[in-house]
Amino acid sequence: MGSVVIAGAGINGLITAIRCVRAGHRVTVVDRGPVPNHGSSSFDQHRALRALTTENTGAATDLHQRWMRLQTLLGGRFYRRVGVVSGWPADRVDTAAAAAERSGMRIAVLEPNRLPHIVFPDGHVGVHELDAGVLLAERVLHAAARWLRRHSAVTLRPWTEVVEVDTDRTRVRLADNTWLAGDFVLVAAGAWTRELVPTDTVVHRQTIVYVRPPRELADWWEQAPTAGGVGDDGTGWLLPPGDGTLLKLSATGMCRTVTDMSDDDHLDRAAAHHCRERLLAAPWRYPVVAVRHCHYTVDARTGAAALEQVGPAVWARAAVGGDGFRTAPLVADRIAELAATAVAA
Repeated sequence: MGSVVIAGAGINGLITAIRCVRAGHRVTVVDRGPVPNHGSSSFDQHRALRALTTENTGAATDLHQRWMRLQTLLGGRFYRRVGVVSGWPADRVDTAAAAAERSGMRIAVLEPNRLPHIVFPDGHVGVHELDAGVLLAERVLHAAARWLRRHSAVTLRPWTEVVEVDTDRTRVRLADNTWLAGDFVLVAAGAWTRELVPTDTVVHRQTIVYVRPPRELADWWEQAPTAGGVGDDGTGWLLPPGDGTLLKLSATGMCRTVTDMSDDDHLDRAAAHHCRERLLAAPWRYPVVAVRHCHYTVDARTGAAALEQVGPAVWARAAVGGDGFRTAPLVADRIAELAATAVAA
């Protein structure tokens, strides 16, 4: 049995802690805020769970089953299996069908009139991924924290800030000037990760708008799927309301590279208020309830999620938006393997 120290109580930190404990390690999770941390980039109403891409892999497809098993393990209901619809050019549907067939995914092709309240680009249809849907993010984080609190091999240390990481000696220095050491350290402190360890990442700020559907369409939206590749230009996405959540909208153009995590600017808010006009039919019927800005980091070279080795037994996983949430179980598997190697060394 080895010891694993995790800095950060967001989705990657908590799911990795669960995986490491189940692999037989002792785990300590520290966070500068509460556990789970409401200020983490993963703390939100909902996140999409989908797998269909033209390069679809078995690992991505397996995420549906992985989250089903996590829901059983952790208890509670946090996976709404409403499916995901992706806007595809009608003349390229065969490409989507081939990708789905290769990975054993169940899909259906929908004409836009089947989803009349969502705007599709001209010449597009909807490819409905059936084994997919919405992860109720806040519920996931609370369920994970509850499970960890009940486990004797876990120590949760909220309101404990990490101010330094000694990558050579596999330890972290806390704000009270004490050191916490382990056989393996994961730094998963969201967009603040790069302040603790050197990572080749950049910060993105995604503007999200939350709206409330009209009362007469509430039942329709409760059953609606998540949608991506929608809106008049095909760059928008939405997550449906349900189980107390709002309808969430955003688009590729509402993501900006920033140098810090300071207050929002008026350009972001202007984009948010135009978002509903591009994604929703009869948009004036959907009052804007809130606008939020989420910060996450990506690999500066590839623009993708980053899992980086920053010391012999120290790795960093920064905040990586919605993809980082849904793929957290895969990252947890990799970290558990690395921790086992570090313990055996």
